[in-house]
Amino acid sequence: MGTKRHFRVWRGDDTGGSLEDFQVEVNEGEVVLDVIHRLQATQTPDLAVRWNCKAGKCGSCSMEINGKPRLGCMTRMSTFEETETVTVTPLRTFPVIRDLVTNVNFNYQKARELPAFAPPAGVAPGEYRMQQVDVERSQEFRKCIECFLCQNVCHVIRDHEENKHAFSGPRFFIRAAELDMHPLDARDDRKELAQAEQGLGYCNITKCCTEVCPEHIKITDNAIIPMKERVVDRRYDPVTWLGRKIFRRDQLDEQPVPAAVLPKPAAAAGDTGSNWHQDGPVPQEAPVGADGKLVVAELTLDRAAAGSPFGDDQVFPLPPEDLRYQHPSPPSGDGH
Repeated sequence: MGTKRHFRVWRGDDTGGSLEDFQVEVNEGEVVLDVIHRLQATQTPDLAVRWNCKAGKCGSCSMEINGKPRLGCMTRMSTFEETETVTVTPLRTFPVIRDLVTNVNFNYQKARELPAFAPPAGVAPGEYRMQQVDVERSQEFRKCIECFLCQNVCHVIRDHEENKHAFSGPRFFIRAAELDMHPLDARDDRKELAQAEQGLGYCNITKCCTEVCPEHIKITDNAIIPMKERVVDRRYDPVTWLGRKIFRRDQLDEQPVPAAVLPKPAAAAGDTGSNWHQDGPVPQEAPVGADGKLVVAELTLDRAAAGSPFGDDQVFPLPPEDLRYQHPSPPSGDGH
């Protein structure tokens, strides 16, 4: 025999609704979805809820429980006090269809806008080969069950409806990162697409998406931040910019390919000649002048540099009496 618990469940549709109170029996070991099913069976047969596997692998039963986005099938009743009211509401970021069911078409539209994996030229599907270290880099992102809890909690689209057309959200940032890290993906513009088409710059890395992920994917640390760093390196890094100024594309293209390159690994027994990994860039010599020296562009500024924090009238080295340094005190005789 279970205990009676107080539930508040949102009932309504796209025109409006309200929270309704229920007293429902809860047995040991049950999850919130079990209680929702008991409500359907005993008190509210027309209560709408989306679910499928009841094992935390389909992502269908996404809802907000006591204000936090969770999976109904993975939220145990034992996590709440017996006197605590459990409030169940639909995902707030997406339009309500009825009761706990929301319209998540926004996510599937964004999925269609993201370019798919581009196969490498000259390699048949059965000949794809990857080293394990390359597999591990993006394998974490394949655990996504598309529950869209990260999409729901992301305040960029949760609090600003006008951002939805230009912002894909964390679920599709990890997809972009996965493809950008994929050694066999032939597209080289994933970073530019993430910046220009997916709205990567809108994300201010609050890590709320990581906190609600039921698969414990490190969305922010392992996907969004690396993608932001790659975009910044490509577009704004002064060292990269300087390198492009020094090593101009036409200079690099004119350099002959060295005859000595790294030897390829020996073919294993039964190998049909397929590549086990992508070949890296061929080493090239730096462009040098007739005198044998590297050509370096001189950079000048049209304004003076920032002032010295020590002042303009300081003479170095500083005299010892001007240095603020406290010598360690000798130990006292009492041991302190």
